[in-house]
Amino acid sequence: MNNRLDGKIALVTGGSRGLGKYISEALALSGAAVIVNYANNQTAAQNTVEQIKAKGGAAFELKGDITNEEAVQNLVQEAEKIAGGSIDILVNNATGPQPELSIEESSWQDYLDQLDFFVKAPLLLTKAVLPEMKKKKEGRIILIGSEVIQLGNPDFSSYVTAKSAQLGMTRSWASELGPHGIGVNLINPGFIPVERHEGVDPSGYAASVPLRKTGEGEDIANAVVFLASSDSKFITGQSLSVNGGNTFGI
Repeated sequence: MNNRLDGKIALVTGGSRGLGKYISEALALSGAAVIVNYANNQTAAQNTVEQIKAKGGAAFELKGDITNEEAVQNLVQEAEKIAGGSIDILVNNATGPQPELSIEESSWQDYLDQLDFFVKAPLLLTKAVLPEMKKKKEGRIILIGSEVIQLGNPDFSSYVTAKSAQLGMTRSWASELGPHGIGVNLINPGFIPVERHEGVDPSGYAASVPLRKTGEGEDIANAVVFLASSDSKFITGQSLSVNGGNTFGI
């Protein structure tokens, strides 16, 4: 463990599986008390919390629908009660189904489904944590995006559109919240195999990446810890690609 985030409280949405699990653990092992949010799979959340505690970190699982305004208010209030303080670090990581659909196959509802997770949920959560962050004159809001905003993958437009919206949201929020001491940044992972990719052969992707490999969950988690810590105190409104050089800055 290290003490980069001692005394901080972090809320990680979708924090029990996939990249969220790595992020939750890294934040906790850097000294933060971590609220591991989940939607349905309590067992996975409990397992993540137990693993963090076994390594000496502090973590709590908490169920909550991040696309529902009332549920988000309850989630943040309960998180503050459990952790004994207000949220210092918000990591918008949760995702839903990611259907690959052609334009002809896509409906407006398919687009709305993606916007619910990647635009509506971060908005609701940020609004819920802002009052206390503004009081303290500090805070970190981190969105987990995707390299698809640069690649523009075909037959994936609903997802690409919603992830692209996060870039504009990050920049606008950073400009608005900077005077309050609150940093807002976006991390864009490349293809990093997690549970949802079981059975997918990553070799084709890896061959096209300059570093000739796929990433690991720790690569994203380490970037989150950096942006959550005082080491990044003069960084805001940025889009950071963590993908072995598969894309370049925007």
